[in-house]
Amino acid sequence: MSRIRIEVPTQRGVGRGLEESDRETGVFHRGRRHLPGPCWMTTMSLHCVLILGFFSGGTLGYKQGDNVTLYVNKVGPYHNPQETYHYYTLPVCRPDKVHHKSLSLGEVLDGDRMAESLYHIRFRENVEMKTLCELTLSEEQVDQLHKAIEELYYFEFVLDKIPIWGFLGYIEESGFLPHSHKVGLWTHLDFNIDYNGDSITLASVSVKDVKPVPLEEGSGGLKVTHTYSVRWFDSLPLNPEHVRSNSFFPKTLEIHWLSIINSLVLVVLLLGFVIIILMRVLRNDFARYNATEEAGCDDLDQGDNGWKIIHTDVFRFPPYKSLLCAILGVGAQFLTLGTGIIVMALMGMFKVHHHGAINSAAIVLYALTSCVSGYVSCRFYTQMNGKRWVWNIVLASSLFSAPLFLTWSVVNSIHWCSGSTQALPATTVLLLLGAWVLVGFPLTVIGGIVGKNRAGGFQAPCRTRNIRRQIPTQPWYKHTVVHMAIGGFLPFSAISVELYYIFTTVWGREHYTLYGILLCVFVILLSVGACISVALTYFLLSGEDYRWWWRSVLSTGSTGLFIFVYSIFYYTNRSSMSGLVQSTEFFGYSLLTALVFSLMLGSVSFWASLAFIRYIYRSLKMD
Repeated sequence: MSRIRIEVPTQRGVGRGLEESDRETGVFHRGRRHLPGPCWMTTMSLHCVLILGFFSGGTLGYKQGDNVTLYVNKVGPYHNPQETYHYYTLPVCRPDKVHHKSLSLGEVLDGDRMAESLYHIRFRENVEMKTLCELTLSEEQVDQLHKAIEELYYFEFVLDKIPIWGFLGYIEESGFLPHSHKVGLWTHLDFNIDYNGDSITLASVSVKDVKPVPLEEGSGGLKVTHTYSVRWFDSLPLNPEHVRSNSFFPKTLEIHWLSIINSLVLVVLLLGFVIIILMRVLRNDFARYNATEEAGCDDLDQGDNGWKIIHTDVFRFPPYKSLLCAILGVGAQFLTLGTGIIVMALMGMFKVHHHGAINSAAIVLYALTSCVSGYVSCRFYTQMNGKRWVWNIVLASSLFSAPLFLTWSVVNSIHWCSGSTQALPATTVLLLLGAWVLVGFPLTVIGGIVGKNRAGGFQAPCRTRNIRRQIPTQPWYKHTVVHMAIGGFLPFSAISVELYYIFTTVWGREHYTLYGILLCVFVILLSVGACISVALTYFLLSGEDYRWWWRSVLSTGSTGLFIFVYSIFYYTNRSSMSGLVQSTEFFGYSLLTALVFSLMLGSVSFWASLAFIRYIYRSLKMD
């Protein structure tokens, strides 16, 4: 075989060239992604059992000679992880009648559409050069395979819950004048399966020492024979490091303790600075105000620290209090949901090869934690003397679900028209809708009713006068936009390092397993958001501006804007994603992610500011 130049597909700007003469893959480059063909999803009979359980079961136990079913799953462009199509949409070997595997809810959401294949694999029985099928490809089918290989299509099979990846073909570029461009189809696959005792521990596919079948556009009547071999290897028990070292995808996700320690040190210094400086200033304020009170002096307008003179307005309820309470409720819900996901991950409930486990867990927890949003929202709304508590419950239940449904409708429609497996079947849509109607919304109502009945009073330390105090003109650095820039950038800087790895996991090919680090970063994020909100609230009150309610939510809640801006940077500079299907999903769900962070951090910053304000006004000697 002639020498070919291979460019290992990594993140943009990190690719590396290698000279090899014997390799499973060829030259990789970017191209437009589109799989020709009708919207087959409209007619496919998909028989699946949608299971809400998300715990991964153990591997099956086999005896020598037992049949091991290999499922074909999906194909798609390498650089567009969410643009996937069913394997049988390509002109490949397929049974006369396709039997689909029953799937869990998480697998369906992950775009899996597993179907039985023609491969006959028996436990611990080697097979050499067995014929799978013989095909005669028409001109249209040759062009379809040629286009798929040009666009770096890979396939995914599943063997005993273990995914197996490989490329459909190879591309060879050689010479400059004359330039040679060849496209070949792999028609033979070598399955390498590791076992330990009666269980399968690892599986992979290779095409070493195999000559591909050349494909020329516009040629028809091409006869190809697909073959395969199976080799079994006795191995040690499954080791996650062994799995990563044999991964089909690039190994770019490594433990990054140095970056995390660096962020942790910066955050500790920041929090220490804010807490020490703020407490020192407050101590001086308390001494001055209490001394003035004992001396019977009413001149409290001197200096910049004039937060005592607005004590009759600081607890004046803000406008749009129903919306404010709904934001606080949904933010508390996502805080509970995020904590639950991380705790479950630390307990080992999500296995690396269990498809869609986190998706299933997130849906179940979102439905079950709906009571949190209803309780927090309606309880605080009632404390603020709100009367339309029913409307508040409806607003809390739809504040995130409405944007989610709108975004999903657009993304799913595009997937449906392109024939992607990411388009949800009607049964899954009905199941998710039923989960919200029968579980999520009723729990929101129940939580709202309980919160309303257990609301009590607002417990403000100071009485509020009927006449509003005039707010003096504020300097530019105390305006809302400036506070949003400061309050959003600092929490974002605390998670910027980890955010890259999360994006690489969600929109790339990695398996995230560093949940302990994720918990540390999550705690850091909440701590920074709370401290920054308290500091900005103090500076606002010291300027005799009592409009802190919405300001506390917006200041740290603006972190979501920084996350969305980072997603744009990641799309253009750190990934090779392209095309309408992938771009719509990326930006649609990035907007929802930014909304989730805004709601969660806005809620945390509000409660921190409220606790701080109650503390400082309780510490004063009031008439």
